[in-house]
Amino acid sequence: TGPMSLACLGNLLRITLSAEYFEDKYLSLFVVDWSGTAWELDEAMAAQCGYTVTYTISGSIEFHAAALSCHSHLEKGVFTVTLQIKASHAPDLSNATTHLKSASCHYGQWSPRELICERNYMEVSVRREVPQIIKDFVQDELEDWTLLFPEAKAEEASIWQIVFHEPEEKRALLVSNAWSAGYGLNTTDSRVLLRVPYTAAQVQLVKDQGITFSLLRSSTFYKYQWVILMVDTAVACPVDGVDYTNKTITWTVPKYIPPLSAGLATFKDVLVEAGVDLLKLSAKEMASRKYVLLNELNVITMKIPIGAEGGYYKTFVSNGQLGVKYTINLFLEHQWEDNKWRLTKHTIIKEIETPFEQAEVAVTNNLNLSARLMTVAVGTFLPDVELVNLTIEGVAVAVPEAVEHGYLIYRTRYANGSKAYVIEVPLDAPSIKKEYMREEMRAYTLNATLTFMIYPSRETFVIPVIVVSAVKDSVLPSVRGFCDGKNLHLIITHGNVDQKWLPFISDWHLTQEAAQKYNYILRDNGTHLAISVPFLSPHVRYEGFHTSAIKASFYLTLKDGITLAQRRDFSVSCIFSPSELIQCLPNGTVIITAIKLVGGEGLDTAVLALRDRQCKPSLVTEKTVTFKFNVNTCGTSRKFNSTTMTYENEVLYFRPGNDTPLYQLKFLCSYAVKQTADVRYDSQKNPPPSIKPGFGCLALSLKLFKEKSYSESYQESEYPVVKYLRDALYFEVELLQPKDARLDLNLDDCWATNSQSQDSLPQWHILIHGCENNRDSYRTVFHEVNYSLRVKFPQHLKRFEVRMFTFVQGTSLLQE
Repeated sequence: TGPMSLACLGNLLRITLSAEYFEDKYLSLFVVDWSGTAWELDEAMAAQCGYTVTYTISGSIEFHAAALSCHSHLEKGVFTVTLQIKASHAPDLSNATTHLKSASCHYGQWSPRELICERNYMEVSVRREVPQIIKDFVQDELEDWTLLFPEAKAEEASIWQIVFHEPEEKRALLVSNAWSAGYGLNTTDSRVLLRVPYTAAQVQLVKDQGITFSLLRSSTFYKYQWVILMVDTAVACPVDGVDYTNKTITWTVPKYIPPLSAGLATFKDVLVEAGVDLLKLSAKEMASRKYVLLNELNVITMKIPIGAEGGYYKTFVSNGQLGVKYTINLFLEHQWEDNKWRLTKHTIIKEIETPFEQAEVAVTNNLNLSARLMTVAVGTFLPDVELVNLTIEGVAVAVPEAVEHGYLIYRTRYANGSKAYVIEVPLDAPSIKKEYMREEMRAYTLNATLTFMIYPSRETFVIPVIVVSAVKDSVLPSVRGFCDGKNLHLIITHGNVDQKWLPFISDWHLTQEAAQKYNYILRDNGTHLAISVPFLSPHVRYEGFHTSAIKASFYLTLKDGITLAQRRDFSVSCIFSPSELIQCLPNGTVIITAIKLVGGEGLDTAVLALRDRQCKPSLVTEKTVTFKFNVNTCGTSRKFNSTTMTYENEVLYFRPGNDTPLYQLKFLCSYAVKQTADVRYDSQKNPPPSIKPGFGCLALSLKLFKEKSYSESYQESEYPVVKYLRDALYFEVELLQPKDARLDLNLDDCWATNSQSQDSLPQWHILIHGCENNRDSYRTVFHEVNYSLRVKFPQHLKRFEVRMFTFVQGTSLLQE
């Protein structure tokens, strides 16, 4: 059919611009008159000249023109309209392509009075009464008319003026003034026409028989040869009269419409017909669509089931909610005879749109376990909706580019024209969130926001899609525990669910820094997490004590890194020798550690004592207490035999006012009475270590940071930085190049000056040979550098803290 198609519909013609051809193009429409002049079409001109432009659900553009439109050419029962279309991909219509379409249609027999109620205008045309002229009468010269009535045109037959009958007064407008006010006027050999936009100033809204009408009462004066004639050009169109009940549209139009029926003595129906999209429907066709047309005594009623054939649903968004409206373009033609006009034809074109009805969008998930694919269907949608992009992890991605992120998107079309969108994404795609649920189950979550566009309005709406699939494929972390006589070890083999689980000892998060504080070893190479803790550690639990063995246990919990929910518990238990608690040094010093067993929560380790209660412990923790003393003190007793000397003491716990110990740990140290040891001594000296000098280019940076965390440094735009005396200054020196892990950065000297020149005086040394300046009131503090995402080589950085100071001489402040 090409880019345009034509349909003739009685005294109207319709040109349809193809959606496929003009899609995604900017258009400008022109109407070409008989002389070849193109007139650009806008809303005001369309209503004044008898044109209507509408958009269909398929995206096509429909252009309607009346037979007596401004630029139509009438000849021998045929009217011709020429439409020019400029189409371009650019908003300014640059490089536009021009299309020309001339359309001709036969118009039928005119009734004495014809009224049209279009979407954007009302039109009345009446047969022009021509008086009988005296034979051989010689008309005055044309200029005589202009002398008598300058406003009257000199043509043989023309409209002179219009008189509007308003409620308070009558108002006359000359043709030129009426045209400027937006009215359309035309005459032919046999007819006088008045076209009225609904927005015209003289249009009144009047309610009659419960229906609101737009009406205009007017008389049109026209000149024929030497006679001034007047015709009634009143017009009225129903504005409402539509009701929506029980999923049915009911359209009611009164037969007797003021002022069209004013002064009538007789009234007789001749014809009532109706149709859709300007096409008349027979009674059989209406019945097949379940339309009902009732011609009653005073009204004509048309009933249409919502959703019936002939109409269409359109997508809308209201207050962020997606919904639909059903639209149908009805028309009603009513012809009647009366004593005043003989025959009147009243054609009403009515676009009826139902109220907004919220629509729910179904999101279904079909999991393909064998292919490990999530297949999510979203919809259905009407044909006027298109998916334009989706937002994944905060990034908007156009539909064609989604495949780069692992998303395959395609449409599924149904027989009724609706469609759904299907999204296929692998379970292992980076944007799919994986979360451990229970036992062997993992939850795979697709979280995306789909953005849709409604055509032709280009309005957008979004639909969040959150789909969770439970898959039995989790591999939980496993553990191996052992001891080596001095330490307890746990080696955890990672599964596929614990990437974001964190190690906890009870409620204490075991970080790298925390492990170093207690001399624990914590390593994670991505596949295994290894933890080692010494036997005598604050987080080891002592669960049994015998003369030959101590049972010690270490418990570790893995918790969810986000919710801190407890996921897995691991432990290792080992038997240690009691000798681990005592050291008998050759110089007679004894170091004894007493432990608190599980279940002894009431025991306060701080009040444990030796036999001599004046001997205080050297170290007290929640679970242990350590005493360090000489064998000749603290109430230690001794025994001799021929070969050994044995020293004995006890760690005791007494309740206040009770001399019977509740806790008693007896220990012994034995020394040989005679013992000789041969020690070989070699006086050879090892050569001191040496460093070979080298040459190369080094790139260094010195930065000032805002906080002790060294997370954010001052930018160049923030200098000079304002600090007060004794404020902390956090400096970082970094070796930028080369990136060689074998290199270590060491600071030798660092000093401050009173100007930007490093050699200026006075100077104050912050570091001297890599150490703090002992003469400083507030000494430089070094901060440890650990591996992080920013710090790949901790040995390439040095961080230190200096307190803000100023240079003074005597009591005066030195300035540059």
